[in-house]
Parts: sequence; structure tokens; C-alpha cells
Amino acid sequence: MTITGNEVAAANQVRRDEELSKSAVGGLIESGLPVAGAAASLGTALVSGGSTGLVVAGSIVAGLGIVDWFRKLGSSKVNENLEALGQATEDALNRVENVLKEHGTSIDEIKRRLESEELRNAMASASLQALRTTQIDRLNRLALILSNGVKENDLEPESTDEMMRVAVELTNTDIEVLGVMYQMQRRILTGQRNVQQGQRINHIQREWQEWWGKNIDRYQGTAGMAFNNSCARLQAAGLISSIGAKSFAASPTTSNHELLLDGMKFYERLQEIGTVN
Repeated sequence: MTITGNEVAAANQVRRDEELSKSAVGGLIESGLPVAGAAASLGTALVSGGSTGLVVAGSIVAGLGIVDWFRKLGSSKVNENLEALGQATEDALNRVENVLKEHGTSIDEIKRRLESEELRNAMASASLQALRTTQIDRLNRLALILSNGVKENDLEPESTDEMMRVAVELTNTDIEVLGVMYQMQRRILTGQRNVQQGQRINHIQREWQEWWGKNIDRYQGTAGMAFNNSCARLQAAGLISSIGAKSFAASPTTSNHELLLDGMKFYERLQEIGTVN
């Protein structure tokens, strides 16, 4: 008789459940006690039992029911993240609706955007990315990307998916460094798109020289190394590009960077509703 993979999986699950119910912590988890409380109660039971209690309990790890912890903690965190993302998105979309009305956008057009297939697909993409983080600020980034996409009437799937992926990978420091480049170079990107590349790069290099002259003291030692780390992550994400060598005497980084169009769009999508031009 052949046993299918599903039958094997089911048998294994039954065995794990039986082992969990017999473990020192299993009853505590099933009773609804939070995981941290279960661990504390288990520790108390082992200590109060002395060496005999430890012998009976066997391996502490084996008695914790780690598989079940992962199952329950994972399920709980998924629901928590999706609820936080949903609330942040709803709040941001309310602000979008108000901004669009203030700018004279018709009710029918606002309704069309909010009920569009593009927004539903973007929300589905955001929900998947939300499972990759435990940080609320990164969930808020996803909500802003969604909402500013509605405001700008631009939820192109490939671009939106990529922005959401990057939004949960970058650190707050990375975003701050990107903001430095945005403030420095936005005018160049929007006003000199027809200028030859060499002229544009020379202009950006001059902007960097002036910026380092004002900020060099802030980026000595490990601060300069952290700046380099952020630049590396931003470049790997396709948001900036290296534009030429610089002397270590001039700056703590080996090269300056150009803000790319994708980087400008990404940074703008992370801004609070109403502050994006």
C-alpha cells in the first residue's frame, strides 16, 4: 500500500500536536497564555522543580513546542501587519480624497480611481510585501506608495511592485540619504533633461562639492561608512547611480551619486499626502 505525501504530512501534524499537548508549554499555549507568558511560566515550573524538574522536562528546547510557536506567532503577525497596513492606507486615501477635491477633481473621477482594478492589484502587492517586515514605519511606506499612486493617477504595476519591494528593504537612514540627493538634484532632473550627460554630471559634481563643504564634519569615521552603506543599497535598488571618483580628502565616500528618475519618483511617493507636487 502506497502512502501519499499528504497522508504523511497529516500523520506528522497529528504527531506534533500530540507532542505539543504533552509538552511543558503546550497546555499553557492552548490555554491562551501569550508566548512570553508561557515561557516565563515554564521557567518558573522548571526552577521550582529543581533538578528533578529538569530531568522530567528533558531538553528545554524540545519542551517549548517551537513549531507551534512559529505557526501561532506567524499567523498573528500576518493579521497584525495587514490590519496596520489597511488602516494606514485608509487614512492616507482619505487625505488623498480631500486633496483631489480641493484641486477640483470630480467625484466620479475620484470614485473611478478608488474602485479601479489597478488599485486592487496594487493593494494585493502591498499585502504580500507587508509579510516581509515587522516594522510599522515600513508598512506606512507601503500605504503612502498606494495612496500617492492614486493621487498621481499612476499605479503602473511593474513600477509600483518594484517600489513596494524596495520600501520594505531600505532603512530609515537610506531614505534620509536619498532625501539629500532629492533636495540637491531634483531641479537638475526636472529642468535639464535635454542637457548633454557630461554637462549634467558636471553640474551635479559642483552641487556635491558645495554640499560636502557644508556637511563634511557630520560624516567622519563610522558616520561616513554608514553613508557609504546607504549609497550602496540605494544603488543596488536602482534609485541612484555613481558618477565618478572623488578623493577621500574631499569626502568620506569614494564617489558621488546621481539621483535617477526612478529614485525621484520613489522618494516623492513616500511623502505625506498634500506635500507632493
